[in-house]
Amino acid sequence: MNPYVLTILLSSLGLGTTLTFASSHWLLAWMGLEINTLAIIPLMAQQHHPRAVEATTKYFLTQAAAAAMILFAATTNAWVMGEWGISDMSHPVASSMTIAALALKIGLAPMHFWLPEVLQGLDLFTGLVLSTWQKLAPLALIIQVAPTVNPMMLTLLGLLSTLVGGWGGLNQTQVRKILGYSSIAHMGWMIIISQYAPHLTLLALGTYVFMTSAAFLSLKVASATNVMTMTMMWSKAPVLVSTTALALLSLGGLPPLTGFMPKWLILQEMAKQQLPLTATVMALAALLSLYFYLRLCYAMTLTISPNTTNATTPWRAQTTQSMITLALFMTAALGLLPITPAILTLVT
Repeated sequence: MNPYVLTILLSSLGLGTTLTFASSHWLLAWMGLEINTLAIIPLMAQQHHPRAVEATTKYFLTQAAAAAMILFAATTNAWVMGEWGISDMSHPVASSMTIAALALKIGLAPMHFWLPEVLQGLDLFTGLVLSTWQKLAPLALIIQVAPTVNPMMLTLLGLLSTLVGGWGGLNQTQVRKILGYSSIAHMGWMIIISQYAPHLTLLALGTYVFMTSAAFLSLKVASATNVMTMTMMWSKAPVLVSTTALALLSLGGLPPLTGFMPKWLILQEMAKQQLPLTATVMALAALLSLYFYLRLCYAMTLTISPNTTNATTPWRAQTTQSMITLALFMTAALGLLPITPAILTLVT
């Protein structure tokens, strides 16, 4: 892609998210979401491959439907209550409709079906943008609207997402689909706590961005998109395999890695809110996710590829990709747990 065009598209992505962050009026927030969607579509379709075009079409249709729903909910609230402000979403029907539309935008269960399919059709870098940056603006709106929504709705969305994210990834062999289901499960954790402790939603989002970026960038360096390719990674870059396995375990929430921090704090907060049953179901759903991360780690570190490939062996040439970004994200994905008290002081 032409570097000037790429610069314009990436700037538009940043502009759309910033506009949504800064807005207090629903029309401005909607405009930011639309700029975001339109900026990523050329990035998704740049492969000129039928799968990429199909993924782009699916993404465009779901995002357009969600945006129309948000506009309809905001108009309904303005019509009935006379308020356009995001924090003044006081009508129950309008606020429920808004949460449903934003859930469709970020791929929460039961509106999650598009996400693994779309991710599967994209290259790893665009998949990374879709899994991290594109979640920021809708989540900012969800945090603002959450206090006015029926708590049962948010709890159901969160529980369903963690369960679906765990179950869905169990039978997958494509790494992008597994990371898609991982994204659904993590969004469930963020949604369920947004009504009680919004600062923990932000903390969970930050750690999720670090861990997912580390996982995607590691796979990009190794050009691994399915479990079979991952079995050949150890001979190409043993150190990268070790850190990637740790990043995946961090995504699963194992101590003493960064991923344990948000899960621990969220479960603690839910126990304080007298929700032991919900907390138990969430913890058990996290075990489902952990199983498929362990499967990937097992494939990477303890197995040898069962077939010989006739293609040019990929580990003969040194990679030309920049490793600084990967190193920074990997450090954040693995080592932030000891400074939990400092991070809590910052976000509260």
